[in-house]
Amino acid sequence: MIPLFVMIMTNKHKTRPDTFSRWLLFIMLASLTLSIPATAQEAEGDTFPPPGSTGNAANVPHIGGRDPGGNPVRLARKTGHVSNYDESKVKPYVLPNPLKMADGRVVDSATRWSDERRNEILSFYETQIYGRVPNNTPNIQWQAQPNGEDGEKRIEGRIGDQPDGPKIGLTLHLPNEVEGPVPVLLNLSFFSSEAAQARFLQRSTRNNDRPRFDQRAAVLQHGWAFAQIGYGDIQPDRADHWREGVIGQTLSENQERPAADEWGTISAWAWGASRVIDYLETVEAIDRKRIALTGASRLGKTSLWAAAKDSRIAAVLSVVPGEMGASLIRRDWGETLDDMAQNFHWQFAGNLQNWVGKWEALPIDQHMLISLIAPRAVYVNGGLSDQWSDPKGEFLAMVAAGPVYRLLGAGDLGTDKLPELDQPIISKSLAFHYHSKGHHSVPEDWQLFLEFADKHFAATEKSKGASKE
Repeated sequence: MIPLFVMIMTNKHKTRPDTFSRWLLFIMLASLTLSIPATAQEAEGDTFPPPGSTGNAANVPHIGGRDPGGNPVRLARKTGHVSNYDESKVKPYVLPNPLKMADGRVVDSATRWSDERRNEILSFYETQIYGRVPNNTPNIQWQAQPNGEDGEKRIEGRIGDQPDGPKIGLTLHLPNEVEGPVPVLLNLSFFSSEAAQARFLQRSTRNNDRPRFDQRAAVLQHGWAFAQIGYGDIQPDRADHWREGVIGQTLSENQERPAADEWGTISAWAWGASRVIDYLETVEAIDRKRIALTGASRLGKTSLWAAAKDSRIAAVLSVVPGEMGASLIRRDWGETLDDMAQNFHWQFAGNLQNWVGKWEALPIDQHMLISLIAPRAVYVNGGLSDQWSDPKGEFLAMVAAGPVYRLLGAGDLGTDKLPELDQPIISKSLAFHYHSKGHHSVPEDWQLFLEFADKHFAATEKSKGASKE
């Protein structure tokens, strides 16, 4: 029995969870039961190593609860791994070189990166980590719906040909008094609609006695458009619900689940984001060269994977993406690949199970996921009281993606030293913010990201213009 926690507090910074954190905790618990059964990948009667065989054995007494620092402690049954938050117990590791081909050849040009090495890395992620999208994905038919309040445009996307099939609810807001095509930020949301999100946050605000930050208003005031979809409209975030959502539309009559190298839900959500971009490109008021994507937690992972797959995504705001998102897999801190393969196996390709306990053998790590997005803009944040997501591991991945960004002329993060709290690092194409809060964004992230993306877009256009001269 393994209870889930989203908020992670240290003794030094015990604060009341804010609105967003309580909302995210509610969503996580609503999508899962409090007790995680043995996964479909574990056969009945399997025997496992004793708890503490790997990880931090000193935390065995705290399994299912928290360590003395307030961090959640989990057991990965297949490997006996117990969560670690002690730097002295992080084993040395060597990251794979993103600029060295599998056959040992050095990647010394942008052409070799784009034509060879990038495809090599992408193929591994597709078949072993997130899962490849099958060839028989359905079309989406978009149809405008009656507008909502405050000029909210509502569009419905019907997945497939069946009238009762799954539908994606898209909302779109355009800024007032802005001439010409504008940038757009597409938000992958845990809520099925903006109205449902607003009702929940209003209730939370009343209970919390603190005003909530209006992300949409901040984006619109900056002169950008704001679009939003609910991730559950694309694919349910549950185990063994393969016959539903878009994945269900691709399975044969007798097929119970995708093939081992095919998509889990993260790939399905990323596919859905790209289909929304298909629609946004048809909106005259949107600048198709300035499309950005954001999501938090598992949707932060999704935003990175979507950008790796879809070059139309010009900038990413990945909020607390954590393990299997931006945090280094090889760094044994907080949540691990073993935890995710056990507790959230439906989010990944079935082949991920082959890498449980074999992190060092992986030919990739998450700096290479970020590298797949180069030279486009990536902003990642992490929170002090969210050590489960390993903010330091996120930062180190950003640093290790630097060589690819430099090769492509975009520059790296500019430092390899973890920044002080609430001191964001903003470079030409990479940005990292280690804030003093928890598993969420802070208001500063939104303004910083918008300014960061604007500068990146302007520099990209200037560079393209110079290359044509």
